[in-house]
Amino acid sequence: MRARLQVFTSALTVRAARHDASKLQEPEKSGYDQLTIALKDCEYGSDAYRAALASLRPVIAHHYEHNTHHPEHYPNGIAGMSLLDIVEMLCDWKAASERTKQGSIAQSLAHNRERFGVDPQLAAIFENTVRELGW
Repeated sequence: MRARLQVFTSALTVRAARHDASKLQEPEKSGYDQLTIALKDCEYGSDAYRAALASLRPVIAHHYEHNTHHPEHYPNGIAGMSLLDIVEMLCDWKAASERTKQGSIAQSLAHNRERFGVDPQLAAIFENTVRELGW
């Protein structure tokens, strides 16, 4: 049992070290530098938020293509993801909620439930995990 958990946590550790590495080099870096500045004054999911994302659509498309923790990476969205992808995605949603005006993980979960068609069981697991982690 312990060995299996260590394999899983080791895989997550590798993902943490590599998370969003594509943002640190072109063709993403300059676009994400701009996006970080633009999003800090936006409310998550707002019209301004969506407009900021739309203005850098090619950069974001490249990012999704190279990062499996985004539902957009898969033709069938979340259903194509592994549990490792899903854990990384939830952590990413938490981090993203901290980078926006008045952002919260609860707001992010509600928005993304609709955006990605998250089923009720997985949504409950997300909420339970957020609560357990004290987020």
